[in-house]
Order: sequence, then structure tokens, then C-alpha cells
Amino acid sequence: MKQGLQLPQLAAELHRQNSAKRDFVVTSDALRVDDFADIVTLSRDNPAGYFSEDFSMTDLFHRQVGSVLNIPAKYYDLMRTSFSELLAQNVNGWLGRGTNRHTIRTLDGNARAFLSDRYRRIDNYEIAQAVLPIIAEMPNARVESCEVTENRMYLKVVNPRLEMDVVPGDTVQAGIVISNSEVGLGSVSVMPMLYRLVCANGMIAADSGQRKYHVGRQNENDWEIFSDATLALDDQAFMAKLADIVRTAVDAAKFATIVDRLRETTELKFTAPVADVVELTASRFGFNKAENDGILQHLIEGGDLSLYGLGNAVTRTANDLDNYDRATDLERVGYQVITMPPKMWQELNERR
Repeated sequence: MKQGLQLPQLAAELHRQNSAKRDFVVTSDALRVDDFADIVTLSRDNPAGYFSEDFSMTDLFHRQVGSVLNIPAKYYDLMRTSFSELLAQNVNGWLGRGTNRHTIRTLDGNARAFLSDRYRRIDNYEIAQAVLPIIAEMPNARVESCEVTENRMYLKVVNPRLEMDVVPGDTVQAGIVISNSEVGLGSVSVMPMLYRLVCANGMIAADSGQRKYHVGRQNENDWEIFSDATLALDDQAFMAKLADIVRTAVDAAKFATIVDRLRETTELKFTAPVADVVELTASRFGFNKAENDGILQHLIEGGDLSLYGLGNAVTRTANDLDNYDRATDLERVGYQVITMPPKMWQELNERR
């Protein structure tokens, strides 16, 4: 499993970010980017006079602006790299014509998300406050890996009291992954995870998890957002529900069902050349060349030329990646590979 921060480091960073982040709700015409398309200015006339503030634009902020303004991503990126003045003209022109309201999320001087004014803030600090005491109550449970990236927070928890063998000597333990995105890239989710002891790999069973989406009432404020009593009550109810989900997430029956699915795949052996199987898998699941090469290497080194072995080669490759978000993607995709539909497996295995 890809390692990130130590738990005390995560807690300190979440506390720091909770104090440093600022959110705004503004109309489109209150935004303007500079000629280099690097800086966005939020401005407003109010009774106290004109006010403006500049923020650097993250890659995600750029992507979300382009999406909202219906500027094709390839064209947006071409203007950004080759003709930034034209990009600024396009973005400012379309923003200036609109009066739609948007939530702008900022942190450390960076504009990090461009979202709907219906976006509901469910933030990492509050989630950690709600779930970490529950995890501490679970006998012998441990946070095996955790991280907060530019886009997401992750808590990967293992419960060693619940374990089974997929095959003799190949033991997996039950766990959960709690994740959240503060910048519009996904819901709050609690998903089952398997922790494989023989190689310390994590595998996420995303199809068995629960999610809560960041959609709520319109934000009525027209400038900087502050927590109010109503939001606090809403959040309190949600966090209580989240805590209940975490308490029941490591379910023995669900764990046994997942392990049974894995056991079935140990009997599905390759008849096609291994390199061809990996290449077609990479094409189907979107692996790049470096990931494809890593999967092939780990599959051959592992010596298990079955569908189960292929999925484990994917999750083993996750450990080699520098990007924690992408590593977690591969931990999720590894399970998707193992549990792929029979027709897809047949196509993989019959390729010559």
C-alpha cells in the first residue's frame, strides 16, 4: 500500500488548512484573469468601497473554469501553453457576460476550486474529527496509510481481527478507506478495503461502499462564506451519520463475500501470452506505459498467472507510484480487474 503521512502529520496539516482556507460566493462578472492566465482577481463594490484580491490558479481551477464556460479542454490547454492572452480574453469575455453565482475555494493564496453556488462544504478537518475517535474505539484497528493531497484526503484503516485466506498462505485483512474531496472531485466515501499481508498491498472494493455528495442548498451569501448555526446543525447530523457508517463498515459478512469473489478468480488461468493480456488490460482500464510495464513486471515476478494474480500486480504497481491519488486509483482498479465481467475476461484470455 502506498504510504503517505504519519497520522500526527495528517492531523497537523488538516488543522493548518482548516485555519488557512477561505471560500467566496461571487457572480461571474466579479472574476477576471490576468493576461498570463495565472492569476484570478475577485473584486466587488460595497458600501465600504472597492475591494479586490488576487489568487494563483491551480490546474484544477483552470479545468473547472473551462468546463463551466464550455471551452473544450484541448483548446483551453493549447491557449494556456501557447497563447495565454487569448485564453484570458476568452475567459474574461464569457465571465463578463454572465451573472451566475459560483463558489470559489482558496487555500494558501491559491484559487483551488471553481464550483456551483449549491456546493455543500463537507471538509476534511470535520470528517477527521468525526471518524478518528471511532477508529480509536475499534480493537487493534490501525490507520495503515493516510494522506491529504491537493485534491483529496484519505484514511486507510485495517482491522487485523478480521482476516481470511484467499488461498493457503495468502491472508487478507479487512479494512476501510475514508476519502473526501474539498474541491469538487468526488463525494465523501467509505469503501471496504482488503489488506494483503504477503506484499502489504491494498485493494479497494469501490462497488460496496457508501457515498455522500457535496450538493446542498444555494449559498445565500454574496462574498466570503463563514460557518453559521444552520450549517453547523446540518454538518452535525451528517457527521453523526458518517460515524455510524464507519462503525459498521468493517462487516464480517461483506468481507467474506468479497474474499469468496477473489477465491473464484484464482482458478482463472491465462492461456494467452502474458504480455498481450497486460497490454489489453492497460487499454481497457487506462494504464499508461510506465504502469503497464510495472504491472507486467510484478505479474511475472509474482508467478501467479491467474486473474487474481493480475489484479494483485496492479495493486503492487500502485506502491511504486509517486502520486498518492493515482496510487489509490490503482488500488481501486486492481479490484475492478479481478472482478471484471466474464465476457471481458474471455476476450482478454483469448487474444493471440
